[in-house]
Amino acid sequence: MESIGIVFFALIVLFVFMSFVTVQQGTVAVITIFGKFKRILHPGLNFRIPFIEQIFKRISYQNRSMELKFQAISQDQANVYFTAMLLYSVLNEESATIENVAFKFVDERSFGTALIRSVEGAVRAFVATKKQSEILLLRTEIIHHVKEQLDKQLEGWGYHLMDLQINDISFDEDILKSMARVVASNNLKAAAENEGQALLITKTKAAEAEGNAIKISADAERTAAQMRGQGVALFREEVAKGMAAAAKEMETANLDASFILFSMWTDAIKHFAENGKGNTIFLDGSSNNYQRTMQQLMSTMKGFDNDKSNES
Repeated sequence: MESIGIVFFALIVLFVFMSFVTVQQGTVAVITIFGKFKRILHPGLNFRIPFIEQIFKRISYQNRSMELKFQAISQDQANVYFTAMLLYSVLNEESATIENVAFKFVDERSFGTALIRSVEGAVRAFVATKKQSEILLLRTEIIHHVKEQLDKQLEGWGYHLMDLQINDISFDEDILKSMARVVASNNLKAAAENEGQALLITKTKAAEAEGNAIKISADAERTAAQMRGQGVALFREEVAKGMAAAAKEMETANLDASFILFSMWTDAIKHFAENGKGNTIFLDGSSNNYQRTMQQLMSTMKGFDNDKSNES
């Protein structure tokens, strides 16, 4: 009887020991009864019925990453090589989600293969509609396209695609060389256009400066000519006034005004010769011209006297 009691006590201890299960943080345990899904155990110490409730699988809902390398073909038949990184996790800790994760695939390897092929297929379908020259500029669009294609599908599997990072996009060596030549030629074209614009601006500014200089020079010449004309006019007026006054004084003194008028006339001619811009002065030295000149000078004197009388 005593040995039976010891065995019974040992069985009770074993039953109690097997009734409690520890689940690690970041994971859940899937419980089945006779092979059928029953419930899940959350992190911490949990109770189960020994021999009846079995732990089918422990599932981690922590973030997981996976690196991918694959090839796609563009619309213009260029090979495009991708290096990408997937970041995914279990969608949530709800019972239905965990059930999908536990039973949709035979094992983790099968799920990984399906996930990789799905991502590759979505990328290849997108790249097939684009030319190789556009691929490098569409990195963000490719990521959005993949997420749109896979979000619902992964949700049905109990997973969520958190992020897709395309780390590298490369092409065949021949294509890379041709792209480099295109970039170089575009740079040369841009440089030539910039040089042409700079030369055009330089020529335009030089023409504008030359035009402004000519305009300023013309304005200055016009002003100088006006001032010279005014000076000559004032000089002639003063000469005429002086000659008329001198002739009047000689007439008042009963002297022959012809001599003084002739003297002033020759002085004026001398002044013109010394200060004039011309190189040649033509004079008529005949007696008739002399008489005519004297008459003109006398008329100038009389006209000046008449003006004085009218003013008084």
